[in-house]
Amino acid sequence: MTIDSDNLPGPLRWAVWLLRGEAVGVGLLAVFLVWSDLTGTASDLVSALFVTGFAVAGAAVLWVLATALAHRRAGARAPAIVLQLMLLPVGYYMIQGGLGWLGTPLIVLGVVVCGLLVSPSSTRALGVG
Repeated sequence: MTIDSDNLPGPLRWAVWLLRGEAVGVGLLAVFLVWSDLTGTASDLVSALFVTGFAVAGAAVLWVLATALAHRRAGARAPAIVLQLMLLPVGYYMIQGGLGWLGTPLIVLGVVVCGLLVSPSSTRALGVG
């Protein structure tokens, strides 16, 4: 049986769009890191490559989770929520470090996407609960 992903409820559709937006943002960061790895003088090449690989993997995971949610795969909801909850401490420490202009939107984004994913219409669409 095929489920039409175009008929997603609004909250789930927004969550998918926001997750894809996050994937694009992290992907752009990964492109910048690759460029930095190729053009910069790294004092620790292994660490630089690890951070770049982590960014590439993060972008890929966010995109895969968004696609799975768009196809109503219930198993993608929990990992997506965990990734969004990880934005809370990151945002907090950015605020503490003087980057409130970036930390605050990250916290808001994490809370909003979590709220969208646990909303009743998203829960029904995913067949959870």
